[in-house]
Amino acid sequence: MHTTRRITLLGGAAILSGLAMPARALSAVPGIRIGTLENGTVNWEIQTITGQGLDRKNGFQLSALPLAGNPATQVAMQGGEVDTIVSDWLWVAQQRARGADFTFLPYSTAVGGIMVAGDSPAQTLADLEGKKIGIAGGPVDKSWLILRAWSREKLGRDLADTTTQVFGAPPVIMNAAETGEVDAAINFWHFQAKMQARGMRELISVGTAAADLGLDPTVPLLGYVLRDSWIAQSMPQATGFARASREAKDLLARDDAAWDALRPIMNAKDDAEFLALRAGWRAGIPAPGPVDAAKAQKLFATMAALGGDELTGGLTELPAGLFWTPEQS
Repeated sequence: MHTTRRITLLGGAAILSGLAMPARALSAVPGIRIGTLENGTVNWEIQTITGQGLDRKNGFQLSALPLAGNPATQVAMQGGEVDTIVSDWLWVAQQRARGADFTFLPYSTAVGGIMVAGDSPAQTLADLEGKKIGIAGGPVDKSWLILRAWSREKLGRDLADTTTQVFGAPPVIMNAAETGEVDAAINFWHFQAKMQARGMRELISVGTAAADLGLDPTVPLLGYVLRDSWIAQSMPQATGFARASREAKDLLARDDAAWDALRPIMNAKDDAEFLALRAGWRAGIPAPGPVDAAKAQKLFATMAALGGDELTGGLTELPAGLFWTPEQS
């Protein structure tokens, strides 16, 4: 009786121990927390990483903290509430110059262009003189600055002087373009993809304008913000995160089926928008390898010449160590 009971108790203990082991193993996986916007396109990569198990494969567990707006993500990063966010390297450069140990891992090269209605008579930027342009992102929007620089060099006049500008949130600018409230629009790439799917056309892309100016349009403007100190303390997780990001990009670049799981969070109203968003995201995948700091500085100088301190925060040179190159392993 006692022997039977003892065996039963030991067996139960073994079962409980067996159930506890996976839980302990689960908790032992280091976590990485990313601050995101609810409708941000980085969520497509995050869901691919977690859905495909690329985080666990690379030694960490990724979780997202949804936040309301870019300022909120930046505050969360500055306050240490998250391990990473996505931002542009101009903001990272400003923070680094002020003493923060932030560094930048490329995420996307995606940029927009200037869009007009499908039946617009405008064929070049010169045709927009005297017209109204809607611009998402404000007067120091990076796409707007590059297009202004192009018009100054190629047309001999500044778009800011020859047009009327209307600034607003991306959905507002898209609506203004569709209703004819503005004659042309510069919008974030994913809104531009939707505009194109709805029949609008591009006069010139920011990438083409940058190349015409002797700049490298493949310099990624958007990236994951990390801390030097965190990388040093968590090198296996940091390099694992970089690998998982690249593996997700490689998968989404080649496998149409991998996008099926993402469609519900892409806010595409029809097949045309879905395909345009997929093509736009793929076009923004940066090449592997380190960022060319000299080419980034040249791009920075071009934008700074027009954007001034409002854009640069007083910076004249990008700080050393701005771009992180993961260890190869």
